[in-house]
Amino acid sequence: MSLLLESGARAELWRALIETIETYTNNVAMRRVTPELAPAKIPTLLRACDFSAPMDAREALQFAAKGLTEYQTHTPHPRYFGLYNPAPTTMGIAADALVAAFNPQMAAWSHSPFAIEVERHLVRCFGERFGYDAENVDGTFCSAGAEANHTAVLTALAAAFADYPVKGVRSLPAQPALYVSSESHHSIIKAARVTGIGVEAVRQVRVDEKLGMDPVDLQAQIAHDRQNGLAPFMIVGTAGTTNAGIVDPLTELAAVAAREKLWLHVDAAWGGAAALVPELKPLLNGIEQADSITFDAHKWLSVPMGAGMYLTRHKDLLKRTFYTPTQYMPREAAALNVPDPHLYTMQWSRRFTGLKLFLSLLAAGWDGYEDALRHQTAMGDLLRRRLRESDWTIDNDTPLPVVCFSSAEVDPHEIAMRVVGSGDAWISTTLLRGKPVLRACITNYRTEPQDIEALLSALEQARDAVISQPARV
Repeated sequence: MSLLLESGARAELWRALIETIETYTNNVAMRRVTPELAPAKIPTLLRACDFSAPMDAREALQFAAKGLTEYQTHTPHPRYFGLYNPAPTTMGIAADALVAAFNPQMAAWSHSPFAIEVERHLVRCFGERFGYDAENVDGTFCSAGAEANHTAVLTALAAAFADYPVKGVRSLPAQPALYVSSESHHSIIKAARVTGIGVEAVRQVRVDEKLGMDPVDLQAQIAHDRQNGLAPFMIVGTAGTTNAGIVDPLTELAAVAAREKLWLHVDAAWGGAAALVPELKPLLNGIEQADSITFDAHKWLSVPMGAGMYLTRHKDLLKRTFYTPTQYMPREAAALNVPDPHLYTMQWSRRFTGLKLFLSLLAAGWDGYEDALRHQTAMGDLLRRRLRESDWTIDNDTPLPVVCFSSAEVDPHEIAMRVVGSGDAWISTTLLRGKPVLRACITNYRTEPQDIEALLSALEQARDAVISQPARV
């Protein structure tokens, strides 16, 4: 049977797979960070894959590995200073392979009791780390932070408007309003679209000089919207903004939410890992008062993509939001008082996402993660120091390892294109206070001082080249 190779062929394939993974892990730091961007070449390679005849299993594996090696920005590279795409943990890689082989079905408890209880255990553990009462915390694993934020908007609507889960937006008493900062993640805007409340429901609050949400402007906007017949229902704070790693004043936001009786959600997809490091944890003061939290283990906890989490301190609200009974789902556990995830999550069938986090934590422990996060924070501090020594200006103010910087002499976009084009490192640009800046984030637990120096060298070469080029007429 071609879908199940015979035992000897499988053994050869597994050996080849392990060798491929090990070779990549050992050699990725010696490669260019970025690929050749050649759109015509990949379709040419794929034309041979017309599926008209079977390909040898090892040859197929090698074909895919070569394609990924040659045509991918290598996010596991220690000089990838980009978006929150980590080098995966060893146990995370092993977990994903194990899950693929066992292929547990996560919709019904009776089909996968161990897998479902592992994820419930992790929800309780991380809820406690954020300050929730373990007896009341509820939550679910998601594909990523965007789904977790979408879940947050849905649960906030269900909490504020009892008829919304059944009757939808036409049952709402007025145009709903939710509040984000101008630095918040745009997945909230997408969630407003797909929940039916519309982009105009998202009210953008000013930020202060440090780019944190301004509680005074938040309070004023809520009052203004109430006076104009809108129905405020939700505040979204951010713990570690994508642009600049800023943590909103969560305690002050919680006070506004309590006063106004609004749902407080904290998007801590990346910065939430600060809860595991004693000297960083005070940054998250107030997060324990949030009604819900987004956290992505595939960001700063370095498990393979994707492993988002939605957490809430309101038990049973997820079930009230998503409950959809059926006649065809398994009923073996109906009398056991155990949860069937399909009844309280957005997804139905899905992968056993939590195992890669569970095994990574088992192997490293909280202390191992604390050390890794502290190391990356130190690399961020080193990068800031070296940039200042080289006459770059630091444009953000955060202890988290994301560094925004600029030089009055050069265009940040041109610098980024030259650095990325060199293959020596990957950085990006963004806008802060309307000004374009360069952005470098330490996302990799394998990044060391020599990688910081390599980035500085690439930046200096790019700046010198830009300054020395003839002026455009």
